[in-house]
Amino acid sequence: MPVLASNGSFLIKPGIGLMVWTLLVFGFTMILLAKLAFPRISEALGRRQRSIEDSIDTAERTRTEAEQILAEYRERLKEARAQSDEIVQHARQAAEGHEREAKEGARELAAEAARRAQRDIEAATKKALGELRREVADLTIMATEKVTRKTLDDDDQRRLVEEALGELDFSGLSSDAASQN
Repeated sequence: MPVLASNGSFLIKPGIGLMVWTLLVFGFTMILLAKLAFPRISEALGRRQRSIEDSIDTAERTRTEAEQILAEYRERLKEARAQSDEIVQHARQAAEGHEREAKEGARELAAEAARRAQRDIEAATKKALGELRREVADLTIMATEKVTRKTLDDDDQRRLVEEALGELDFSGLSSDAASQN
């Protein structure tokens, strides 16, 4: 063996024996790796590849499902909005109908109150006219008795009252009372 340790030139000029042994060890290591390690590494890489592909497929399916769910949600939201608009429209129509009914009911109640008031007025007018007739009759009898200074019998009183009442026109009073209202 050459002694060249002092100048480090053995690194530049390798020996043939060292090369052969290095190649043999490298070959043996490659054979061992090819028989033992590479299949396991290849299998692990294959599993990892399949796992990544499965994850990608799962992510794609999840994305597709999410898009479908989002589309369904948007469709349901449109339907819900349409239904709420329809409900609001029905509520408005119902409120307008109730308002019309209430106004019509109020009109009917007012008309009925006016009719009742008219009937009450007519009844009061008839009653007042009746009382007025009685008063006129009584006053006529009293005036006649004072003027003639004698008491009249029933036939004379009746004839005198009928004549006095015939001269009075009560129809103008009842029509005036009706026209004032």
